[in-house]
Amino acid sequence: MSSNKLYIDKAAGVLNVGAVDMIGDTLVSPPAAQRVAGRARLFCGKRAGRTRLQRLYQDGSAKIRMPTVQGDPLEAVLINTAGGLTGGDRLGWATEVGEGASVSITTQACEKVYRAASDRAETKVDLRVGAGGRLAWLPQETIVFDRSAFARNLDVELAEGAEALLLEATLFGRLAMGERTVHGSFHDRWRVRQDGRLIHAEDFRIGPDIAAQLQRPAAAGDACAIATLLLVSPRAETLLEPARAIVGDPVIAGGGGASFWKVGQSGKLLARLVAGDGYQLRKRLVPLVELLNGRAGLPKLWSL
Repeated sequence: MSSNKLYIDKAAGVLNVGAVDMIGDTLVSPPAAQRVAGRARLFCGKRAGRTRLQRLYQDGSAKIRMPTVQGDPLEAVLINTAGGLTGGDRLGWATEVGEGASVSITTQACEKVYRAASDRAETKVDLRVGAGGRLAWLPQETIVFDRSAFARNLDVELAEGAEALLLEATLFGRLAMGERTVHGSFHDRWRVRQDGRLIHAEDFRIGPDIAAQLQRPAAAGDACAIATLLLVSPRAETLLEPARAIVGDPVIAGGGGASFWKVGQSGKLLARLVAGDGYQLRKRLVPLVELLNGRAGLPKLWSL
């Protein structure tokens, strides 16, 4: 029989009230929660002078919507229909841009990573760009909630002469809602290669005491909003000083930094932003994306 009972979820460490099964006086544990599993792939190429959608695959909670199926750049919007991620959830996004094609990718809204009872949520991103192609990977911010566990992997393969603008922004809580991430686990891994050569690699790990680690001057100086942008392009060096003017002073709270390196026949510009909250972050993130993304500017969904 079923009845409304109070039971203890030991994995989550919380009390729950709900309909549970009773066999005599024996409490039967509720069934395991269903986990999110989603994968989506996008293939684009250039034909008749314009970038066009060639193939689209989507499975589970991962969806891709496109305002048009041709354009320069071609715009794609990623959607997680589950409404967020928690422990055990898996998402995978893949995009292939053909020679000379141009694609801009963003998300419908901020991704939310909720408290994990066990395991961790994982997102894997695989991006490939052909010779002379260009990709702008510009998802909206990821909001990491208290006691969440999340790992994000970004793998990028660029042909010689390809360009890419890559962004990941993370908010550790929502101060406007009185929420701040105190404990949890977060891992952000980037690997970027051009013509088979590794040109950028980084691993950012924080946890389990996230709040204390963010307070360190060498980390975020008590800021709870961070963003990393990487531009791989021959024009990257010309944008260094304008980018630094937007980023601000690297030695004060709410600043960041920007640097340039020569990479083969191209170059890379790396910029980092830190801010006290998501609003302060966007005040500098928006003009920085507009600068680095050239004529394509800001994704339309960012201004809605």
